[in-house]
Amino acid sequence: MATRIRLQRHGRKGYAFYSIVVASAQAPRDGRYIEKLGTYNPNTNPSTIDLDFERALKWVLTGAEPTDTVRNILSSEGVYMKKHLLGGVKKGAFDEATAETKFSAWKAEKDAKTQKLADKNAAAKAAENKARLEAEKKANEAVAAKIAEKKAAALAAQATEEAPAEAAAEEEAEAPAEA
Repeated sequence: MATRIRLQRHGRKGYAFYSIVVASAQAPRDGRYIEKLGTYNPNTNPSTIDLDFERALKWVLTGAEPTDTVRNILSSEGVYMKKHLLGGVKKGAFDEATAETKFSAWKAEKDAKTQKLADKNAAAKAAENKARLEAEKKANEAVAAKIAEKKAAALAAQATEEAPAEAAAEEEAEAPAEA
């Protein structure tokens, strides 16, 4: 029986996430599967991959054929790197300890790159939020200036209306005193 490692779709329209499963080559995409190896969520930046590394390596070593997307996922997680190193151990090119140190070094370098990308994304988001906050402050200051201007104009208009009324009241008060 030919087995494939493939993605099984979940989630709503426009926001899909996937399970990484081992299934028969004849099984439908979202049908029965032999074993679930992990999940893949392309909606986050960077994509979130949760994978049972040892089980995935076992299936790759036993000959399960991954789809193109799953091959890329397994490669980025280091399953194919580990398979390559184990092949070197089998051929006698180096021993198991050397293979493990090479894999650990590769994994540390990959994790550093991933962390650098995540930090860059976080910094860009923080800068975007700061710029948005500054723009909002400027807009609020402009609105506050317009409101202050309107209030000043209203006070000036009220003062000009009250000034003739006060002048008329003063003239009335002075007129009876003269008579």
